[in-house]
Amino acid sequence: MRAEIIAVGSELLTPARVDTNSLWLTAKLNEIGVEVSQKSILSDDRDLLAAAVAGALSRAPLVLITGGLGPTEDDVTREAVAQAMHRRLLFDEAICAGIEAIFARRGRKMAEINRRQAFLVEGAAALDNPNGTAPGQWIDYPGGIVLLLPGPPQELKPMFEELCLPRLKERLPKAAIRTRFFRVAGMGESDVDALIAPIYKEYRNPVTTILAAAGDVQVHLRAQCQTEEEAEALVEELGAKIRERLGDRIYSLNGDPLENVVGNLLRERGATLAVAESCTAGLLGGRITEAAGASEYFLGGFQVYGKGMKARLLGLDEKLVEEAGVVSEAAAKAMADSARDRTGATYAISITGEAGPESSSPGIEPGTVWIGVAGPEGCEARMFKFPTGRARVRAFAVQTALNLLRLALK
Repeated sequence: MRAEIIAVGSELLTPARVDTNSLWLTAKLNEIGVEVSQKSILSDDRDLLAAAVAGALSRAPLVLITGGLGPTEDDVTREAVAQAMHRRLLFDEAICAGIEAIFARRGRKMAEINRRQAFLVEGAAALDNPNGTAPGQWIDYPGGIVLLLPGPPQELKPMFEELCLPRLKERLPKAAIRTRFFRVAGMGESDVDALIAPIYKEYRNPVTTILAAAGDVQVHLRAQCQTEEEAEALVEELGAKIRERLGDRIYSLNGDPLENVVGNLLRERGATLAVAESCTAGLLGGRITEAAGASEYFLGGFQVYGKGMKARLLGLDEKLVEEAGVVSEAAAKAMADSARDRTGATYAISITGEAGPESSSPGIEPGTVWIGVAGPEGCEARMFKFPTGRARVRAFAVQTALNLLRLALK
């Protein structure tokens, strides 16, 4: 079962407003096995909206339209839907009386313009709106259903949950959607796909989607079946094969971010952590403390951006820094060892590198980062060449450092 959602409102096409209704509706539709195949955001233009509604009606048996049901001239959803469906708009005296009563309870007289909200698309059933003046509309048409819903979330959500969902469950074919969500570190998107594509290409259901961020690749599996049991069996079957292929590269099976996973490993082992940061200047410590309860294992760290601070706070030998360079294996290992010694932490992570856009270290290209991890087993440091762009280098460095600690803990 497929659905399309159309969000109406010129304000949603500006940087100041975000369409959150479609995200919420998608989650609710997925719960009853309905897949959202397309979302659109349209300005308050009747002809443009009518064309979009006509297109959606030709593709999907369930179309949801949010917003544009207010009383003003730019609220054109009713007119546009009537135009797209070649139906009339009919005035409903009972709805108008109900709107007048709402204003009377507020000690006000209804403005004439509010009468526009009492028009229904021919054949529509009104959906009561106790939280506003705009009723929703349920419209049956050959081959499907159209729902007109108010834009304000405090009006849309109760209307959809109380008046639409129960009817949709009765009317729609039984279906269920189940998902799996893996997060992978230490590999690029193309490398992940090269490993698992031979597996997931054998399946049309579940559908596999791969998404990538800085040092974090996400693999989403989505199965749609008639029953929950069938859908669950499919995502588990494919998921098991992907888990076996990716192995330890998967750091989360439930969507938890890497800082939560690392925090749980430290907590389980009764271990503590300190950091020493140069090019990331506090970003690593910030990520670690985004996890609730981080004070149980995170002792603190050192922001040693300049050469002098590396010597004063961490006690790094200035001769070592001069000979090996600030961005070097020797510097990364010395920073991690010193942070561990000075805090008494079980583990310490160090990051030193060139975030760019220019390099301050002769012979070191922007994007070059050394990461050190010191622990009970000793200290190791690795060099990485991250994609250039200052923010990206720093984001990749933090994610990679957390992943190296995860692997050390495991």
